[in-house]
Amino acid sequence: MTDSKVKYQDAITLLKKDHKEVKQAFSQYEELGPKAYVGKKKLANKICADLTLHTQLEEEIIYPAFREKLADSKDLVNEAKVEHDSAKVLIEEIQQMEADAELFDAKVKVLSEYIDHHVKEEEDEMFPLLKKSNVDLLVLGEKLTERKQQLSKS
Repeated sequence: MTDSKVKYQDAITLLKKDHKEVKQAFSQYEELGPKAYVGKKKLANKICADLTLHTQLEEEIIYPAFREKLADSKDLVNEAKVEHDSAKVLIEEIQQMEADAELFDAKVKVLSEYIDHHVKEEEDEMFPLLKKSNVDLLVLGEKLTERKQQLSKS
């Protein structure tokens, strides 16, 4: 087959992979000892960077496609956007803190809980609707992959 789309994964597969990776990173964070400040800060920074990239990709590529093809379900996208905004506030606070700050672990924990909730809603509600719609998930996957590469270089 010479179809250029073969090398790309569909959008939902890519997003679920990101979700799994960040969940694993939060689990790794939980396993670090209470005084593992350097490791905690490094891992928290990676989690924050990964989430920032992921939310940008969803907001630029997935949510507009969802709004266009599933206009009657746009409340789901609106709620997801508000959840992103809340997570972004925590991400910014975490990035500006040192790991030995009193509320650092608490903020990472709450961010983890936000993300768990958000991921569950996306995977249980939004993704099934996208699959049933006439959205070309391979094209969206290609756009996600290309945009992720662009943003990772900058």
